[in-house]
Amino acid sequence: MHLIQRTAGLTAVAVLWATSALAQGYPERQITMVVPFAAGGPTDTVGRLIAERMSEDLGQQILVENVGGAGGTLGAQQVADAEADGYTILLHHIGMATAPTLYRNLAFDPVADFAPVGLVTEVPMTIVARADFEPADAASFIQYVKDNADTVTMANAGIGAASHLCGMLFMQAVDAPIVTVPYRGTGPAMTELVGGQIDIMCDQTTNTTEQIKGGTIKAYAVTTPERLDILPDLPTVAEAGLPGMEVSVWHGIYAPAGTPQEAIDRLSTALQTALADPDVASQLGELGTAPSPAEDATPTALQAKLSGEIERWRPVIEEAGVYAD
Repeated sequence: MHLIQRTAGLTAVAVLWATSALAQGYPERQITMVVPFAAGGPTDTVGRLIAERMSEDLGQQILVENVGGAGGTLGAQQVADAEADGYTILLHHIGMATAPTLYRNLAFDPVADFAPVGLVTEVPMTIVARADFEPADAASFIQYVKDNADTVTMANAGIGAASHLCGMLFMQAVDAPIVTVPYRGTGPAMTELVGGQIDIMCDQTTNTTEQIKGGTIKAYAVTTPERLDILPDLPTVAEAGLPGMEVSVWHGIYAPAGTPQEAIDRLSTALQTALADPDVASQLGELGTAPSPAEDATPTALQAKLSGEIERWRPVIEEAGVYAD
């Protein structure tokens, strides 16, 4: 009996020692941040900006690895299956919440298979069109789309992408089944829009702001409750006649479920430090967004956001009847 007690005591000491060592030494090597979309896209832009600043605080490099495909589910699956040691993390957007409904045979559970680290930012969406699209303002744009739904073409970056989700909301708002054209990533979709091969698109300000300011595409509305400082002349969707269509593409960082709490806490602290950096705020501001406040860059806040958004998007996707499998 004494031997059992002694063994148990030694085991407890070993666990406490390992925990203490992790708290003091993590991270001891490079961390991989999986971004489940193509390089150069809006989510990748956010990921690389945050990874660079977090690396400085952690004292170890965070290497961004792009694992695109299947609306972000391939990259997410890779992280869900990774060793839960704090050295593989995921930066994903709103697609983390829509995947359970879009993919009816999803191989992972966004809630059960991940440990949330914190929210990063919420990026507004813009409703844009090719530069020579006929309607002159938001009201005439909406009417034109309704009247020509069978010929107007809407680009997206693939099923499950932010542009696809925003497009679904837009079609429900205007009550018109627009012809959608999926592409393999935001880059190709934007290229076709700029080239005039496609009519309209709904995409993140991180991908559209420079194009709007440069006049290579035409903007009609922003999907936020209030106008953006960076695009002050662009009306909100409510002002354009589409109340209730507000949507933003929130981004969060996750680790595999079972990752030691000490590692999660350290990553969350580094994230908060990065988001408080004026240079990071300035660069995000140039993209039409802002860093999440410290109270949102936490595991608790991201967990609540994810659970709420899963419930919000389920009826939207089911009503559209468009699934990825």
